[in-house]
Amino acid sequence: MILTVLVPAHNEGPWIRDCLTAILASHPLPADIGGEVLVLANGCTDDTAERARSMTQAAQGKGWQLRVVEIEQGGKLNALNEGDRHANGAIRVYVDADVIVDPALLPQIAKRLNTLQPRYASGRPRIAEASHWITRAYAGFWSRLPFMTRGVPGFGVFAVNAAGRARWTQWPDIISDDTFARLSFAPDERIGVEAGYVWPMVEGFSNLVRVRRRQDAGVAEIRKTFPKLLRNEEQVRLAKSDLARLFLRDPLGFLVYAAITLAVRSPLHASADRWARGR
Repeated sequence: MILTVLVPAHNEGPWIRDCLTAILASHPLPADIGGEVLVLANGCTDDTAERARSMTQAAQGKGWQLRVVEIEQGGKLNALNEGDRHANGAIRVYVDADVIVDPALLPQIAKRLNTLQPRYASGRPRIAEASHWITRAYAGFWSRLPFMTRGVPGFGVFAVNAAGRARWTQWPDIISDDTFARLSFAPDERIGVEAGYVWPMVEGFSNLVRVRRRQDAGVAEIRKTFPKLLRNEEQVRLAKSDLARLFLRDPLGFLVYAAITLAVRSPLHASADRWARGR
């Protein structure tokens, strides 16, 4: 069996080597599972592909096969579809190019997804240390919300086995691929492993607002286009007592989170950028 790591990358030159270095530093996969990495360089105008390709020999030395697939057209979903056509793995792990995985993450995912039952898996996300105080405050509060602490959020890194990937054919042209994948599985089909990964959050108030608007638009798009998937959403509501405890524990984080939430709903911060990233 093969585990394929797919890394969609659009102008990720400054980040791609760190991402790949972490993948290649993973602990050994289970003995019966081989490792393959596909860098999906889509619409790049920088040296992403060259930087990734320069690590091919290092990958072989660590027992991984690394290939760079250059795609003329940009777009993450198109890249994922192209990557799936090139992938040999029954287990597929989708990793954003600015994410750093823990050494134990991929082996744990491989072990848990080595089953005939359709399954989805991810690790425990940790927010990278931010430079901007607003991002630090927002991230500290957001990390304590039930979506982060009780579920398997899967943003930045998620994986499916062969039976799980058979739930859909091609990736649809939507904003939120990670939400689409997660909601294609019932809560009891989603596995959270102990190992984690570092995920960078965008810096500053305006960037956080733009990205939050994009996230909300992505969920709304799925609600409209794939309404049946919403039955797999875990409805976790904060009780007033829980909200009060969060406020008392982190009043600054609460206020920053509330301010950004209000700004997201304001037309003054509207953005036509479907793929706002902010960095």
